[in-house]
Amino acid sequence: MTRAALPGKAPAGRCSARYGAVDGGLATVELVLIVIVPVLMLAFIVLCGRISQSRLLVDDAAHQAARAASTARSLDAAAALARTTAAAALGDEGVACRSLRIDVRGDLHPGATVTASVTCRVDLSDLTLLRVPGTVVTRGSVSAPIDVYRGTSEAGGAP
Repeated sequence: MTRAALPGKAPAGRCSARYGAVDGGLATVELVLIVIVPVLMLAFIVLCGRISQSRLLVDDAAHQAARAASTARSLDAAAALARTTAAAALGDEGVACRSLRIDVRGDLHPGATVTASVTCRVDLSDLTLLRVPGTVVTRGSVSAPIDVYRGTSEAGGAP
């Protein structure tokens, strides 16, 4: 039996579509898949990390705002302290909020609780590779107790 007579083998010196010439261009497709897919996966991981980190930082800012509000003597002073504290906490961590909203509610008499809610619209437009929406809204809400033994006067004296 000659070499040309073997099934599945091309005759010596000849190449046809039936015997493997269909393979042209597949290396390019493989290269694209090997490079592009991991890059997109990495970009998606960065996006998930950015959203997760912003949620943690907004929760931390809400905690700091609630603690600052619990030291105030009036609701107006508590709201002002909460705003400045939350804005400073987010600014120190590099979170750029397109819009920032801080709400304070509760009572400031000894033994009560005050709640600070922080809402931040975080900008994601620098992650253009994934074409995600430009912002994501993160919210955090924390309650802090008012010290039972603190004074109730503005000067910090006895009740």
